[in-house]
Amino acid sequence: MSHEKNVFTTLENFEKKFPDLPENKSRINAIEMYFKHKGIIRAYESDKSWPKLTYPNIFILNKKTNELKTTKNLFQKNLADWEKKYGQAKNYHKTNQLKKLKEPLYWKHKAKMLIDSDYRKDADQVKLPAHLVGDNKWKPMVKMFVNDLEYRKQLSETVRESIVYKKDRKVAKYADDLKDFRMQTSNKQVDLLKVKLEKLTELEIALKELSKWARE
Repeated sequence: MSHEKNVFTTLENFEKKFPDLPENKSRINAIEMYFKHKGIIRAYESDKSWPKLTYPNIFILNKKTNELKTTKNLFQKNLADWEKKYGQAKNYHKTNQLKKLKEPLYWKHKAKMLIDSDYRKDADQVKLPAHLVGDNKWKPMVKMFVNDLEYRKQLSETVRESIVYKKDRKVAKYADDLKDFRMQTSNKQVDLLKVKLEKLTELEIALKELSKWARE
């Protein structure tokens, strides 16, 4: 008997070779899933109800299972990291709304908004992101705006005259764009990793069932 006739890469060929198998949905599903992952099976007729599985044997299946678990753990860690990044991006403004309350600079800005109409006009002109004073990327700019009249007037004129701000007169638009970009990127990675983990879980179940078969 040619060995090639007992090597299978599709469920169709396997069932054609062994047409009278007793019903075992979990095993058939496992074989089908294993083939989807480009697995190869070698099996021979035996005196039992199911043919004898000779490849992959139990040692190979154990090795594949251990490798799969390592990969799965890595993906789960990456998934947790990306979910954290998504949460941080999503809650960026909420987090900074709380952090600003601890910043004396924010309260100095609020006071000047109340008592200095010229300052208030300039702040409204540039849509000063005072709520981002808790973010080190934006705090220096807010600090200069609050404390330096020349810088304030220069920034106000830039926003008013520059074509860069023609469509959106908001100096911190970049912060919103960056937040959206980070949310989109992390959400894409989360979805991708979830799909990969789902496939690995299916394969893990298949390897477990094949291991039962290999021991028979």
